[in-house]
Amino acid sequence: MKNTFFCIDGHTCGNPVRLVIGGAPTLEGDDMVQRRAHFERDYDWVRTSLMFEPRGHDVMSGTIVYPPTRSDCDAAILFIEVSGCLPMCGHGTIGTVTFLIENGLVRPSKPGLLKLDTPAGLVVANFEMDGEHVTSVRLINVASYLHARDLSIELDGIGEIRFDVAYGGNFYAIIESQPNFRDMEDLSPTDIQRLSPMVRAKANEKYEFIHPLTPEINGLSHVMWTGRAKNQGSTIRNAVFYGDKAIDRSPCGTGTSARMAQLVAKGQLAIGETFVHESIIGTCFNGVATEATKIGDIDAIIPSVEGWARITGHNTIFVEDRDPLHRGFLLI
Repeated sequence: MKNTFFCIDGHTCGNPVRLVIGGAPTLEGDDMVQRRAHFERDYDWVRTSLMFEPRGHDVMSGTIVYPPTRSDCDAAILFIEVSGCLPMCGHGTIGTVTFLIENGLVRPSKPGLLKLDTPAGLVVANFEMDGEHVTSVRLINVASYLHARDLSIELDGIGEIRFDVAYGGNFYAIIESQPNFRDMEDLSPTDIQRLSPMVRAKANEKYEFIHPLTPEINGLSHVMWTGRAKNQGSTIRNAVFYGDKAIDRSPCGTGTSARMAQLVAKGQLAIGETFVHESIIGTCFNGVATEATKIGDIDAIIPSVEGWARITGHNTIFVEDRDPLHRGFLLI
């Protein structure tokens, strides 16, 4: 049996985005949380086939667009990548909005604005145009909050590592300067790939991370190493680890949201203050904590994140049963 998937490939500030615009399965469910669960239960082979080698790679990230489950949204997005089906992905949303608009695949209900139905909740995307091209996309992300402060684990060969955990659509361990870690500049990409899985595993073993209103969103999935900015005008530099060995080439949209939530909660960033988040390759997202809010009884923020994306090509992908590797593989 041959399955055919029509995709638009590109990147957001350096991190790949593969938008599936044809061939995806129909999903059941009253909301995107239920549809995500249906996809994970019955169609995860689509994710592994399109994200893993040989059709993808260990940093691949993708989205599938569906009709919305909410009447106030223009489209729904399912996020697929090497690490699984995320509740929300900022760089993936920025890329998806850019690709949809530039290819005329979605008609916004209001010019310059798309309302998106995601497993994490409503995400609003404002976009700027220059002729036929989208120059930037600013997301109003889901409510984000500082989940826990000053947690600790022991890393073999390094010693104690302390970190905060914040939520910005996914849960992030945020590692700042301390006695056993000075700056991400001291770590090579190989170091980040080696240490991050240990941080994540030990943190998940020792602590519990569950969204207070959506328990289906749980577990620490991302590790953020921080450091001093290199670019003039940037606030802070970061490298986000996800999946089995992926390092986000972009500044990470949900990571930027989580970082701002952490800084606001600790009194280090003001509501309305500009926050420029620099990536490991030097690209930047412009962030703002637009307002204070609550998640249940927990203090939170509404984060705004702006970035850009570019299309690199259109791609027709075949997944055939006769290919012994049609489900994909990862070496590590």
